[in-house]
Amino acid sequence: MRQCIVLFGLSVACLSARAEPPSSPPDFDRPGLGAGTDTVPRGAAALEFGLPAYLRESGAERVRSTTWSGDVLLRTGLAPGLELQLSGTPWNRQRLRAPDGSESRLRGAGDSSAGLKWAGPGSNDRTAWAVLASAVVARGDAAFSDGRQYALAVSVEQSLNDQWQLALFAQQQRGAGQRTTTWAPSISLQATPTVSTYLEAGFFDASDGPDQSIAGAGLSWRVRPSVQLDVSFDVGLDDESPDLQFATGLSVYLD
Repeated sequence: MRQCIVLFGLSVACLSARAEPPSSPPDFDRPGLGAGTDTVPRGAAALEFGLPAYLRESGAERVRSTTWSGDVLLRTGLAPGLELQLSGTPWNRQRLRAPDGSESRLRGAGDSSAGLKWAGPGSNDRTAWAVLASAVVARGDAAFSDGRQYALAVSVEQSLNDQWQLALFAQQQRGAGQRTTTWAPSISLQATPTVSTYLEAGFFDASDGPDQSIAGAGLSWRVRPSVQLDVSFDVGLDDESPDLQFATGLSVYLD
């Protein structure tokens, strides 16, 4: 509940700002790993929901865990090319199953974070880049918290033509005695004016644990110019990575 109160209070403060004149909706950050390069105009907002996300992985001593979670991301513009992001996972349900068949169940809220995304100068219709700095502002329940974390990320997008686009997301995350570096390249196709699909890979180098690698795909559908539905999945490429991740989402733009 504390995490929800923090997000709600900051959201109200941000949305009380005077909005800029209406504009075409920016690209949403979901689905997929990382974030895009678009920012929300000043005073407008984008709400992006995970409805929900599913994670299955095998841990130490062959303990298998399945987790369902609901995440939310609020993006609101502060100035041209600059937006505030507030995110959290207020709903988590996890089941742990041991080799002998015994089970345990956990539930609770995850961490809440705040971040600033800045669209870099020189971006155009062919090449765009952005920087995202974020930090945990409210810790969740112990089972679903990574502790105090700080992250700095860069997203770069290169359009090959009107349909194909290459992208790279890179992030350095530190906190709680840990350091994780993420690399996530992707290629996307604008199949129709309202449907887009992509392929992605993710590589994670952790200072206190084994490296992980995943790959997957996703699809987004603009039901209306300001409303998007999405579905995506990723599978582990080695024994140390999650077996399967699956997510559906809803994103709404408000100006």
